Amino acid sequence: MFRRVVITGMGVISPIGVGLNNFWEAVKSETCGIAAITRFDASSLPCRVAGEVKNYNGEDYFDRRTVLRTAMFSQFAMIAGGEAWNDSGLDKFTFDDPDRCGILLGNGVGGLEVDDESHYKLFAKGASKIPAMTIPKMICNEASGNLSIYLGIRGSAHVIVTACASSCDAIGFAMDRIRCGRADVMLSGGAESATTEYGIGGFCQLNALSTDFNETPARASRPFDKDRDGFVLGEGAGILVLEELEHAKKRGAKIYAELIGYGASEDAYHITAPSPNGEGGTRAILSAIRDAGLKPNDIDYINAHGTSTPTNDPIETAAIKTAFGEHAYKLAVSSTKGMTGHTLGAAGGIEAIITTLAIRDNFLPATINLDQPDPLCDLDYVPNKGRTGTINAAISMSLGFGGHNSVIAMKKYT
Repeated sequence: MFRRVVITGMGVISPIGVGLNNFWEAVKSETCGIAAITRFDASSLPCRVAGEVKNYNGEDYFDRRTVLRTAMFSQFAMIAGGEAWNDSGLDKFTFDDPDRCGILLGNGVGGLEVDDESHYKLFAKGASKIPAMTIPKMICNEASGNLSIYLGIRGSAHVIVTACASSCDAIGFAMDRIRCGRADVMLSGGAESATTEYGIGGFCQLNALSTDFNETPARASRPFDKDRDGFVLGEGAGILVLEELEHAKKRGAKIYAELIGYGASEDAYHITAPSPNGEGGTRAILSAIRDAGLKPNDIDYINAHGTSTPTNDPIETAAIKTAFGEHAYKLAVSSTKGMTGHTLGAAGGIEAIITTLAIRDNFLPATINLDQPDPLCDLDYVPNKGRTGTINAAISMSLGFGGHNSVIAMKKYT
């Protein structure tokens, strides 16, 4: 028998709010965090909008030495991870065996702003001018390493890199570590910061980003809408405390929801395009539901990947239809990327938090900017305005370049 896993703490930093309560209020009020890029001069690029964390200054959270020695994605992980840790009450708890608490995060591209700066100095002034901390700041595992130092967590600390599926996969793997008895507590989720000239420019070269809404950025990310023209890059971190049920009960922890299933698949089709008809996504959905011990008809809500790209949205819709059959038309589906933008490797963590709070509050978050649905996207996407609705069980989907499909399932704790 698997050990049961519950969610006992959460923390978030995002384009629509810093801190769990601020973030959730922004989701419920359909706040859009997408605006003109301020972090660099984007005037020469086809896409000039992004979901930046507003007015971010690392020295508002850390001493100057820490800021100088860490990339922004690591800082985001420490901010969200610290909030999740405190929210769970573990800041006042002493472990009998500290090795039973670990970290497993997801990340897509590492410290991209560090990479930008160091390459500029390499080409402008030579290799001797590359900053000494370049490598320790930019590599993807540094978020989990820095978070372990920040909180004094001595168990395993790892990172998973599966592009935009990274933090959903991380949560699934972290759940399995607790289920099988290798850990009692895991901090999991993801962090990302790729809003640089290199990051935006690279995605523009793939024709992946929205370019039609530079003058009206709040309308740029429009999942499932007929006029969508690409995704909008976001940034931030979403981290959850996963805990073995009896361990949580013994210390009197509050419980947000129960994490009950994980499924993953590989398209084995194309490096950037999903497999036709979403068959890979379908397999991941059904795997997660089976792992949860549920049937498709038990699912009430899906937080979809919903990137607002011409390719993703109808194929993801097809995957849902195949997995759920007629029930696909009875459940609610929404993409919250219209508000946050696409936070890449952090998306699964941020959206797992949204799904958890949706279950807690019986609230279906909106898909904003859904004015004219694509005819191929004909499900209930909760257009433009969130609403109340009973959610006993839900799934959150993340799909990544490379053909990675990841789905987690959760339910009300009873």
